[in-house]
Amino acid sequence: MNNLWLPWLKFAVCAGLIGYAGSRLSRYGDIIADKTGLGATWVGLVLLATVTSLPELITGVSSVTVAGVPNIAVGDVLGSCVFNLLLIVVLDFLHRGESLYTRASQGHILSAGFGVILIGFAGFSLLLGHRAEALAIGHVGVYTPIILLLYALAMRTVFQFEQRQRAEYTEKAAERYPGVTLRTAVTRYLMASALVVAAGVWLPFIGAELGAAMGWNNSFVGTLFVAFATSVPELVVTVSALRIGALDMAIGNLLGSNLFDVAILAVDDIFFLQGPILSHVSQIHVVSAISAIMMTGVAIVGLFYRAVSRLFRSVGWISLFLFMIYLVNSFVLFLAGE
Repeated sequence: MNNLWLPWLKFAVCAGLIGYAGSRLSRYGDIIADKTGLGATWVGLVLLATVTSLPELITGVSSVTVAGVPNIAVGDVLGSCVFNLLLIVVLDFLHRGESLYTRASQGHILSAGFGVILIGFAGFSLLLGHRAEALAIGHVGVYTPIILLLYALAMRTVFQFEQRQRAEYTEKAAERYPGVTLRTAVTRYLMASALVVAAGVWLPFIGAELGAAMGWNNSFVGTLFVAFATSVPELVVTVSALRIGALDMAIGNLLGSNLFDVAILAVDDIFFLQGPILSHVSQIHVVSAISAIMMTGVAIVGLFYRAVSRLFRSVGWISLFLFMIYLVNSFVLFLAGE
């Protein structure tokens, strides 16, 4: 019995550390953004999305280098994309009054569209499997530089769009953190980053240990449990942003995290020296890629259509579809994972 509960205890401790460090990262990242004059929406899409996705980056690199479990790395990336979209359901449930989709900016459709392109390309490359090895650049898949270029294009396009949107608002906003210097914020930001790095290196070993103890496959463990743990910062930041009324920052964080997560897949491929990483993992991960694409499409419909009705006065029908796709994705992975 002790052998069964010990991996769960380690998993809980690791998730707790990532959650704490993630909240610190978001706070001091926001202070840095405030001190340097970056906009709130851009903070959510790029700065917060990047720092809250740091666990996925560290976990992925350590999974393919130290732990040698590429299925957990790929499952973590695509599973985090699915889980981030599930958090929109959480936002809709916690958002009282009118529907979430009537309040959110339609500008999020642009980043969501790029999310469909990036996740779809990753899923397409995954389907090619060993056929993609013939097009490899050394040990790196040909899809890796394309993913990085698409990510850079997405960031540049969204940034230019946000600049145009903010062009008419030229008044200088009051400083929100007068009691904290930029130097202090950077120092504490780096300290929180170090904690995330340590927990991220530990996480894939716990995932493999948990899978062995429970008799689960690495595809399922990486996509569900490790993806949940590394997405705890997104959960913390998203709920915190909603509580202070920064709805667009919260949604921007989730959609931006998905863009960064796919870029992490390219980074994992660079560190995986045995060949293109997508040629060495189970193709069951395509299920998560397709689920993430469908969920992003549903979110785009919600943001564009702006449905007002709510089911049982709790969530909109858009959120219900998102939740159903997430459940189907988890069930299929549990049954068919390799």
